[in-house]
Amino acid sequence: MRIGSLELDTPLLLAPIAGYCDLPFRILCREIGGVGIAYTDLLNCRSLLAGIPKALYLAATNDEDRPVGMQLYGNSEDPLPEAAVWAVDHGARVIDINMGCPVDKIAKKNGGSLLLRDCVSTVHLVEKIISAVDRHTGGRIPVTAKIRLGWDPEHLVGPRLTRDLEEAGIAAVTVHGRTTVQRFSGTADWEAIGEVVAAVRSIPVIGNGDVTEPEHVTELMRISGCDGVMIGRGALRTPWIFEQARVLLETGTPGPEPSFNEKCRIILRHIDLLEAHAPRNLGVKSMQTRISRYGKTMGHVKPMKEVVRTATDFDTMRRAIRAWILPHREHFSTLVDRENHLQVS
Repeated sequence: MRIGSLELDTPLLLAPIAGYCDLPFRILCREIGGVGIAYTDLLNCRSLLAGIPKALYLAATNDEDRPVGMQLYGNSEDPLPEAAVWAVDHGARVIDINMGCPVDKIAKKNGGSLLLRDCVSTVHLVEKIISAVDRHTGGRIPVTAKIRLGWDPEHLVGPRLTRDLEEAGIAAVTVHGRTTVQRFSGTADWEAIGEVVAAVRSIPVIGNGDVTEPEHVTELMRISGCDGVMIGRGALRTPWIFEQARVLLETGTPGPEPSFNEKCRIILRHIDLLEAHAPRNLGVKSMQTRISRYGKTMGHVKPMKEVVRTATDFDTMRRAIRAWILPHREHFSTLVDRENHLQVS
């Protein structure tokens, strides 16, 4: 799949997950495999330009994190064009405009999915951003958008807005198959994503929403006709889903589920990446909050999760996880671990 001048190795995209998609997690997913492009957390355009440390951390990238897309949010009163240029200068290979986040702290600032409520103004804003990026890069860096189907069921603007965005010069659109008022409740409407696909002439449309298993990738592409799939919350507990889906797309059979020991090693690698790239307090807190997601795929590991959840340093976390790595576990599938968990429960 191509996004403007950028050709992706796979049509699988790591979503800009608010609060989770930092550099350590992006590198982890890339190392496991299957990621065509990974996106940063949502970036506040004013905070970037002001050099706010938290914003700079969320935008941090390096040579292990290629290609990377930076997702910006704001509205017509914010310096989005200037922030887009900043992002290009700091490593972005794609500039993505957030038009779909339903979270209050984003939408209340007239950013995110509130941009769906005034499509005319939104298209004008997009034209300004594209113009600024094109002038700065000679058209080398594509600008994309991430939207929802609409604000509510009575205002499903997705197809019309996407068509207008394409005419304005947007290189690709990602569609989450829910409305803003749904937030993350109910079920993503993959058929409605297909209506957006049908509305465009040539740009790729990327489907998003409720992709938690590798088989969901091919099913979403079949139902909607989308060109690629963006995976968000489903990747938080199974960062190996991209590689499983890549194998599925190439062979018709999903890649294997990691063994119990392999999952332990993935967690250990995540800890190493947090220690290397995140401020210490943020890194420790990140793993404290993420371990429960990993644990849901590993059977009865409550004692391990509890140690990691309450640990105040990385070495304590490592010792707790290594204690669960046993030679015999290499020969047991995740299915067996789950069956044992059910028996214990």
